[in-house]
Amino acid sequence: MCAFSLYSCCLQEDILYMLEKLEAIYQRWKDVEAELSSPDAMADMKRFAQLNKEYKDLAKVVDEYNIYKNILSNIDTNKEILATEKDEEFREMAKAELDELLVQRDEKEEEIRVMLIPKDPEDSKHAIVEIRGGTGGDEAALFAGDLYRMYMRYCEKRNWKTELVDYTEGTAGGYKEIVFNVLADDAFGTLKYESGVHRVQRVPDTETQGRVHTSAASVVVLPEADEFDIELNPADIRKDLFCASGPGGQSVNTTYSAVRLTHIPTGIIAQCQDQKSQLKNYDKALQVLRSRIYEMELQKHLEDISKKRKTMVSTGDRSAKVRTYNFPQGRVTEHRIGLTIYNLPDVMNGNIQEIIDALQFAENAEKLKEGTVA
Repeated sequence: MCAFSLYSCCLQEDILYMLEKLEAIYQRWKDVEAELSSPDAMADMKRFAQLNKEYKDLAKVVDEYNIYKNILSNIDTNKEILATEKDEEFREMAKAELDELLVQRDEKEEEIRVMLIPKDPEDSKHAIVEIRGGTGGDEAALFAGDLYRMYMRYCEKRNWKTELVDYTEGTAGGYKEIVFNVLADDAFGTLKYESGVHRVQRVPDTETQGRVHTSAASVVVLPEADEFDIELNPADIRKDLFCASGPGGQSVNTTYSAVRLTHIPTGIIAQCQDQKSQLKNYDKALQVLRSRIYEMELQKHLEDISKKRKTMVSTGDRSAKVRTYNFPQGRVTEHRIGLTIYNLPDVMNGNIQEIIDALQFAENAEKLKEGTVA
């Protein structure tokens, strides 16, 4: 068998395999649709929530599958016209349409292949983002504030809702630490690539001799865990109350509205002081605490993945230097994939989608190379 014939055979097998997977997904979508309507599913809210999420995820693939089937049907129709039609003008029209359809088919097959790459179950969750100033003192806190504004603008551009959870201001501005929620579908799957050490190279405002300093801030992105993911025993949680600090009206520093929760078995701490209501602060702090405990198990999974991935995009190592922002050169370098772009002001204004897309592409390419298709 010649090389071309072997390639064609492999390609055909790949298409048949993909069609089998798509048909299986379609049948599963129909089964889930029927199960959602059953009284048993409605009686079990945990099961109902899981089924509803699965139904929405499958529907995205099913919609593309229907488009793909329609393209294949139109291709067959035009091929039949070319094989039987005598009218030359009609044949020319069919040939032109067939050429377009073949391009559409190839593009749709590539889109579907990417959709069939297994996704982490956490990807569709909301996200909790924690930014902490690292090495560099006041400048690190200022840079943490710059990163916070960058993410806020990115979320605004995507119409994502955000909620401030907790913060500690730097002595010269910015934040020693700031925690916020991103309430949007697929927020974690998008923002998880931001986890790691972000390094900045620039002349600080406090520098009198114009020397470039290097500082850093760490970013941790957690998937928001709910009570279905982690069940916490109230007896294992110590609650401490204290006065909130920072802007917030007359209640600040006068009422014990801020809440600090400590999970005694693990020593993990979460706190919230953003709300004037102690109850609301407790709910937010509990959400962060639950997500941090959940992330302990997730980290083991990410570390296993990172050992296998050359791109290290899904690394579980929070200490890894992932990106450098060089202000004198107007340069941003994404170290995991060797990407350098010269539009630093644009990036700091929240336009980070190009970087995220490149990281997602690198990870998907690695998964395809491994042959990990659903």
